[in-house]
Amino acid sequence: MAPDSTMSAVLEVFPGAQRALFRRYHIGGCSSCGFQPTETLAQVCARNGNLNVSEVLEHIRSSHEQDAKILITPAELAELRKQDPTLRILDVRSREEFEAVNIAGSVLMSQEVMRQIMGEGTNANPLMIVDHQGKSALDAAAYFMGHGLQSVRCLRGGIDAWAQEVETGMRRYKLG
Repeated sequence: MAPDSTMSAVLEVFPGAQRALFRRYHIGGCSSCGFQPTETLAQVCARNGNLNVSEVLEHIRSSHEQDAKILITPAELAELRKQDPTLRILDVRSREEFEAVNIAGSVLMSQEVMRQIMGEGTNANPLMIVDHQGKSALDAAAYFMGHGLQSVRCLRGGIDAWAQEVETGMRRYKLG
């Protein structure tokens, strides 16, 4: 990545870049601070207070490495479930997706479930977050971790990877 890399290229290499930019610099989280996919990283930095591009890029790289640390493979999750059948799995997909196919014992994210999890404080019990293909789970994990939860992990590749690697008979789907 270089200062003249477009934001679409940055996001391709570092999928969590928008979350990282918003967390530290308040860039990319809403329409007033958003960016276009065709803008370069240097342009985004220039119009947001002339931020140091190298420093911003280093923050994106560092955040990417932190994201990788909370990912868990489908095989690792399957093994953890064998060791602890009560392991909490939070599914952040839509109700329709959840009702169509889900990991046995998982719960669908709702306001009530979220309040219950947040009420537990630091969550001594691990919380595994599942989505469709492993992209939005990191956003949910960042939210929970930002509110003090410590033992949060995300299923790498989401339920799609689970169906491919663990429950091979599970129905798979694509979002249109």
